[in-house]
Amino acid sequence: MTPQGDRLDNTLLTKLLKFERLLIICGRYEGVDERVREMIVDQEVCVGDVVVSGGEIPALMLVDALSRHIPGVLGAEDALEEESFESGLLEYPQYTRPAEFQGYLVPEILRSGHHAEIERWRRVQQIYRTHLRRPDLLDDAQLSESEREWLENQKENR
Repeated sequence: MTPQGDRLDNTLLTKLLKFERLLIICGRYEGVDERVREMIVDQEVCVGDVVVSGGEIPALMLVDALSRHIPGVLGAEDALEEESFESGLLEYPQYTRPAEFQGYLVPEILRSGHHAEIERWRRVQQIYRTHLRRPDLLDDAQLSESEREWLENQKENR
């Protein structure tokens, strides 16, 4: 674990998931001795553009991210499909019960029971949220032509 490593993303996770075992080395303060890095390290991983006192917390992030891809860890087989970054977009807003909390309502469409409309709403929310919060992801996102047109209209009206 090092800020000098390859950025942890789904592409790197996919690569690491192919291994039967991983040994994670966590440096403390100034990192790992350069000789150790040169002799035995196969892959350096960075969890973000930030420096922390040791590699333990970044290692936990890596282990958690990897674990979620192991069948049975999340319970539902399709649990990963709609997560942020899986389709190149951020995840849609999540709501729980009660339907009203301190004057804020769960959107009516989510309470309608109309599954196709809910799916459309979620897709629009993913695209719009990504547009607002992480527009850098949109270049590689899997969008239809009509979704790209809608997104262009959003950019123009902003």
